[in-house]
Amino acid sequence: MEEVDERRREEADQDQEQEEEVLAPSFPSGRVKRIIKLDGEINKLTSEAVHLISLSVDLFLGFLAERAKNVTVQKKRKTINLEYLRSAVSTHTPTSDFLLDCLPGDHHVLDRTEKTKKPKTFHEEKPLPRGVQRIDGFFKKTPVAVAATAAVTVDLDAE
Repeated sequence: MEEVDERRREEADQDQEQEEEVLAPSFPSGRVKRIIKLDGEINKLTSEAVHLISLSVDLFLGFLAERAKNVTVQKKRKTINLEYLRSAVSTHTPTSDFLLDCLPGDHHVLDRTEKTKKPKTFHEEKPLPRGVQRIDGFFKKTPVAVAATAAVTVDLDAE
């Protein structure tokens, strides 16, 4: 009899410990909620849904990192790069079906020669829409403005 009561107490203690164990996502729930709300079809979210999505993203990123790490170890390297991540994604069919198109291609990977080149400024990368002007010129002094400033400083020195 005492053994049965003791087993029941142990089982009850284990059940309480399992109930008290709460999984905490590593991503802030507010940020996850904002990202989810970027989808126009979603109007309301419960905190449970945000919590589950945060945990799912955590597991998925851990899975991707583990597979990319395995590829990196196979190639006998110490740093995970985009090529290894693409390789890890392409070997897993369910993941490659939706994620491979989102990853930048090989043409986005910089050569060592490209790294030494001067980086492009924003206005060289993307043209402006019609009717929009940049304010970069406002902060740069034109030769006329430089000459006028020099003349003013000379006049102040003369007095």
